Amino acid sequence: MLNKYPLWKNLLVIVAVLVAIIYALPNFYPDDYAVQISGQRSTTAVDNSVMKTATDALNQAHIAFHNPHLGKDSLTIRFKDADAQLKAKSVVQAALGDNYLVALNLAETTPAWLKSLGATPMKLGLDLRGGVHFLMQVDMDKAIQQKLDVYASEMKRRLREERIRYRGGNVQADNRIVLDFRNAAERDQAESYLKQHYNEFLFSQGQDGKLLTLTLALTEKAVRDIQDYAVEQNLTTLRNRVNELGVAEPLVQRQGRDRIVVELPGIQDTAQAKRILGATANLEFRLEAKADEPSSQTQVFTFRDNPSRSATLESDVIATGDNVSNAKQSFDENGRPEVNITLDAQGGEMMTRVTSHAVGRRMAVLYIETKMETHEKQVNGKTEIVHTRKTEKHIINLATIQSVLGSQFRITGLDSIQEASELALLLRAGSLAAPMYFVEERTVGPSLGKQNIDAGVKSALMGFAFVFLYMIFFYRFFGLVANIALLCNAALIVACMSILTATLTLPGIAGIVLTLGMAVDANVLIFERIKEELRAGLPPQSAINAGYSRAFVSIFDSNVTTLLAAIILFAVGTGPVKGFAVTLSIGIVTSMFTAITVCRAIVNAIYGGRRVEKLSI
Repeated sequence: MLNKYPLWKNLLVIVAVLVAIIYALPNFYPDDYAVQISGQRSTTAVDNSVMKTATDALNQAHIAFHNPHLGKDSLTIRFKDADAQLKAKSVVQAALGDNYLVALNLAETTPAWLKSLGATPMKLGLDLRGGVHFLMQVDMDKAIQQKLDVYASEMKRRLREERIRYRGGNVQADNRIVLDFRNAAERDQAESYLKQHYNEFLFSQGQDGKLLTLTLALTEKAVRDIQDYAVEQNLTTLRNRVNELGVAEPLVQRQGRDRIVVELPGIQDTAQAKRILGATANLEFRLEAKADEPSSQTQVFTFRDNPSRSATLESDVIATGDNVSNAKQSFDENGRPEVNITLDAQGGEMMTRVTSHAVGRRMAVLYIETKMETHEKQVNGKTEIVHTRKTEKHIINLATIQSVLGSQFRITGLDSIQEASELALLLRAGSLAAPMYFVEERTVGPSLGKQNIDAGVKSALMGFAFVFLYMIFFYRFFGLVANIALLCNAALIVACMSILTATLTLPGIAGIVLTLGMAVDANVLIFERIKEELRAGLPPQSAINAGYSRAFVSIFDSNVTTLLAAIILFAVGTGPVKGFAVTLSIGIVTSMFTAITVCRAIVNAIYGGRRVEKLSI
C-alpha cells in the first residue's frame, strides 16, 4: 500500500521527537546570575562557616540573594540580576579575604526531574557567557635548553660511573653538547658508550686548542619531539590547574606550533584568573653541594619562604618536575608531615643512580619561575612596550636522603602539614616543561554575552517566521507539515548538542540558522517534484511516493557534500570555526531525518492508505 509507514518506523519518529523535546527543554530555563566561591588552593576548605561569612556580608550590604548551595569544593550564591552579582562579588571577596576565589558565574535552573533523566542545557562559549581569554606562548628555546641541561648532567654522571675521564662539558646555544677530552682514546671510549644510550644525537669529533672535543647535536626529529612534548606537558599542567577552579567548560587547547589558548567562561576578573593558573614554573631536584666541591660546579640559591636563608647546590640536575607522576601528603612514623613522591621510569632510574652514592646527603627541590616584565622604551622618538623575561629560582624544600631512592620516595623535614599539602599539590598538578608567558589577555563581559544571545535568538526567530510564511503561502498544507518538521529539526539540533555536551558559540548559532534553511530546501525539492508528477498526470498517492523517492538522491548528494565541508572545517579550524562546523554537521544529519522521515510520516498519516482526489500543495 502506497504511503504507509510500518508501525516500527512511526514509533521511531515519535520516540525521536519526544526525546528531542525532553533534552531540549533545559535550554528554556534561563541561568541565574551567581558568584562561585572556591579556595585558592585545593587544601582550603569551603564549608558552612564560609557560607555564613559570605551570606552575613551580603545581608549587611543589603544585597538580595537566594538559594546558596554548598557543593563538594565550592559555594554558589544566586542573584536576580547582573548588577547585584557584580556588587556581591566585591562584598564577598572583601569578607573572605585572599585565601578564597570569588568568581562570577551562571547557575543552572534546570528542574530536578529533567536532571534525573540526564537532561542538561547546552554549554555556552566565551562569546555568549562571558569570561576571560588568555593566549600563552611556550618558550621553545628554553624547553630545548632545559632538556639539554638534563642530558648534559646525565651524561657526565654516566661517564664518571663508567670511569671514563673527561675534562669538562657545556651546553651551547645551537642545540649541542660539547665534551672535552685529553686524548683520542678517552674520546673514542666516551663516544662508543654514549652512542649506545643516546640515539637522539648526531656525534662528531673536533679539537679546541689542546683539547679534543666530542660534539653531540640534537637531530631535527629530537628537537621536534622536545618541542611537542613541552607543549603537550604544558597543556596537561594548565588543565590540572584550571580544574581547581570548578568552572564549567573551561577551554585549554593548543594553537599553532607553540601557543596555548585558555578560556574560562564565567570569570570576569583577569588578575584573579592569572593567579589561579598559577606561576608558569618548573621544578628541579638537585643535591646539596659538598663543602670541598669546586665553586664552578655549584650554585647558591635562597629559600622561597625565607629569602635570608640560602643553600649551595650542585649544578647537575637529577630530575625535573615533569618526571613526577604523583605526590601525596602523609605522615611518617613519628607523626611528622611528609610528601610521598612517585616518579616516571626515566626519573626513577636517574634518582636511583644518583642517590645510591648520596645517602646521608641532602637533596633540594628547586622552584623555577619565569616572569614577563613589561616596560616602556623610547625608539626613534616613539614609546614602545618591551617584554623581557626574568627567571627566578628558589628552594622550596631541602631534606636528608635517608636511603637509596627509586621511582618512589618521600620528602621529609617539612615544617608543617600546610607546607606538605602545598608541596604535594604543586608536584601533583605537574610542572611546566618549558616557561610560558601571556601574550594576549582579554575579558568578555556577561552583558556582551547576553546581547549576543539575544541577537542570535532574534535572528533565528525572524528566520523561522519568514520561512513559515513562505512555506504556507506556496505549499499550503504541505508547507504547514514542513514547518512542523522544521520545529522538530530545531529540537533535535538543540537536544543533540546538549546530549553531546557541545559548546554553543555565536558562529554555532549561525550554523543552526543555516541548517534550518537547508532543511526547508530539502522540503522544497520534494514538494516541487510532487507538483511535477501531478502535472504529468500521476494520481496523488503516486505523486507523493514519486516525489519523495526521486528527490532523495538530490537531497542526499547536496547534504553529503555540505557535511564533508563541515568535517574539513572542524579538522583544520580552531575556536569559532569549530563551533560553526559542529552545529552545521549536527544540523545536516537532523535536517535529512526530519525532511525525509518525519515530514513524510506526517504526510503518510494524513494521506496514506486512503483514496485522495486532490492534494493541498
